Amino acid sequence: MGKPKKKIRAEFRKNRTYRTRRTDLTREFHRSSLDAVEEAPIVERIGGKSDLSRRRTVVAADDVEPDSTVSPTVPLEIDESVCRPGRVLSVMGLVCLVQDESGRTYRCAVRRVLKTLSTDHRHVVAAGDRVQFRPVVSSGGVEGFIERIEPRQACIARDVKGRQHVIVANVDQALIVASAAQPELKPNLIDRVIVAAEKSGIRPIICINKIDLVDPITLMPLVGVYRRMGYRVLLLSAATGFGVDRLRRQVRDRASVVIGQSGVGKSSLLNALDPTLSLPVAPVSDENEKGRHTTTNARLVPLAVGGYVVDTPGMRQFQPWDVVPEEVINYYRDLRPYVSLCKFPNCTHTHEADCAIKSAVADGRLDERRYESYCYLRAGDLE
Repeated sequence: MGKPKKKIRAEFRKNRTYRTRRTDLTREFHRSSLDAVEEAPIVERIGGKSDLSRRRTVVAADDVEPDSTVSPTVPLEIDESVCRPGRVLSVMGLVCLVQDESGRTYRCAVRRVLKTLSTDHRHVVAAGDRVQFRPVVSSGGVEGFIERIEPRQACIARDVKGRQHVIVANVDQALIVASAAQPELKPNLIDRVIVAAEKSGIRPIICINKIDLVDPITLMPLVGVYRRMGYRVLLLSAATGFGVDRLRRQVRDRASVVIGQSGVGKSSLLNALDPTLSLPVAPVSDENEKGRHTTTNARLVPLAVGGYVVDTPGMRQFQPWDVVPEEVINYYRDLRPYVSLCKFPNCTHTHEADCAIKSAVADGRLDERRYESYCYLRAGDLE
């Protein structure tokens, strides 16, 4: 007798349910005769399969617990004899570019059961995902179907209107790119990406580009704050090549993601690292000094020096996903040592008296801007 399969009850997405109540009663009344109306039932029975109780059963892999919560990355049972492992290079609407172990690229669609699961994901597949896909004969531009998404080791995700937007998955380090000028430097955005990286166990590296446009001495106070906390900070210039060799040593044989606001020169830095990439670039706007979107979707690209990097679209706001206000302080290395010195164990470090963090800021032992960055993030303010 075979081993029983592990079945999990999963929710549908709401747009996959059907109407449980008739909505054509008025039209039927006008079309029907009076006798037909008199013979019509006077009560309506409403079934239990509504948005709250609509479920389906999925078969999980052998190593999944029966009471597990269903998500796109929970391994589902598939026919492995017709599937092969691959890596998602990019997601373009309904089509994903997947590369197999031999280096061949396939245009794949996502299996319906993965798309219909009720989850908080903005998209079930992200660049860098390891998947199992089933090749098929090309029809309509589709050359395969993604049957299963393997569990993610680490990912960078942000909150977009209450839904999880996974920017990249399965990376070792995050290159947080900012510009010294054009557009102006946004330290608070750097802090938020650091929080998202540390929450997932990803090593953050701060890269300040375009230092040829300013006097590097003016950046030393900010650089010193991050370096005292143990973060690696690189001063770079894609235009002159300054610091590119140091950056090349950091990305060699590693899985990296380049993330930052639009116009800071992410693609320009990658072209300087590997001229064979030839990624499209564009200057910032002369009117408002904001970047123009040349990268429209996250793309995984291999590097000639070894390893690979994920080039991501520029962003102007970043709200880390699934970070509750009470745990924000745990991701601020400079503020965290003072938490145990506060008078109240549940101190929010915003308005309470005898707060050790507020006292350290007033005495100059902590950077005031970092404290304000913590307050903004804890309050959920995107600025």
